[in-house]
Amino acid sequence: MLFHFILMVVSLMTFLHNHHVSGSDANCAYKPVFTPSRLVVKYGDPTSATCVACVGVCNKHFGLEKPVGDVTVNGTTLSWTVGRLTEWNASPMCFYNTESGDQCFTVLPVTVYQPPENVSISFENHAGPMFEHNQYTLECTVENVAPAGNLTVTFFRGRTELSRQEYNSKQDKPENVSFPLNVNVSKEDDGAQYWCEAKLELGPEGPQPPPVVTSERITATVHYGPHLQKTGNLEPIKITEGQSLQLNCSAVGNPSPSYVWTIPPDSQSYHSVVFDASFSVVTIKSVGFEHKGQYTCHVSSEDRTESVTFTVDVQGNIIPYIILGVVIAAVVIIVIVVMVYFGYYRHNRMGQYNLKDVFRLHKRQAVPLEA
Repeated sequence: MLFHFILMVVSLMTFLHNHHVSGSDANCAYKPVFTPSRLVVKYGDPTSATCVACVGVCNKHFGLEKPVGDVTVNGTTLSWTVGRLTEWNASPMCFYNTESGDQCFTVLPVTVYQPPENVSISFENHAGPMFEHNQYTLECTVENVAPAGNLTVTFFRGRTELSRQEYNSKQDKPENVSFPLNVNVSKEDDGAQYWCEAKLELGPEGPQPPPVVTSERITATVHYGPHLQKTGNLEPIKITEGQSLQLNCSAVGNPSPSYVWTIPPDSQSYHSVVFDASFSVVTIKSVGFEHKGQYTCHVSSEDRTESVTFTVDVQGNIIPYIILGVVIAAVVIIVIVVMVYFGYYRHNRMGQYNLKDVFRLHKRQAVPLEA
């Protein structure tokens, strides 16, 4: 009875999570030695180990207590074999009794593991689209895994790691466990894929690489906006008469935003104000004074509306007047030059004369005839 009580106590101590250690009576000069010193076995797989119970004086009573499997003895070496391990608490104990009646023993730590049967991810208590600036809880559920105390779960957004969590459990049998993660969503999360990964870390004696099971990927739909590219009351737009003008009220949002414009009354009576297909951009090919005033764009998406106001100040185009003045001045100068030129030519080149002077000149130049 005492032996079985000791076996039960020692087995319970050695099965605390993953921190299994060998144990024996502190008064023992020699401790039974297991090879290997620790076993990690997948549920349903075969396994084996050997124990050298004692060295030197071996006329003592020795043996190997086990919950499952067979034992063969070769001198003081005991071999334990299991064809198919289906016990979650399967650690054997190798022992010998001293001449004084004490018992020296060593317990072989055996970790029986089972990879997760399924890993899933979802938003806790939520279905349908999410809304930006709100907090939601992701939940990664791992089903039928053992030992859950060796489990590490990692959350991902696309390829970016969000969080890594471990589970605190001392149970050896399979469990269903859930891991929560709070996330604050924004417009950048629209279309993002969330998933989680469950890894069973069993130490160097366990399978390498460690067993990993991943969840499906869920795509987030986030309603946001509208977010205007330009916000508030902007600086007045000064533009010269006759130039083209474009007012851009484009915004992003999910669902796609709608646009309503308020334009100056005088502009409404002209067909020069053109809207694009989405109604987000106003174009005036040739600005006139009738287009002066405030243009307000109202952008709506679901129950939220944003507005932006453009103030247009149309200034007169003085270039045609300058050109006209230059032309007039040039014409005046040309006329003056022509008049001066002809006046001077008539006075200095042709001079003034009369018919009497002509006859007088001919008389003075007469030549006498020879006899």
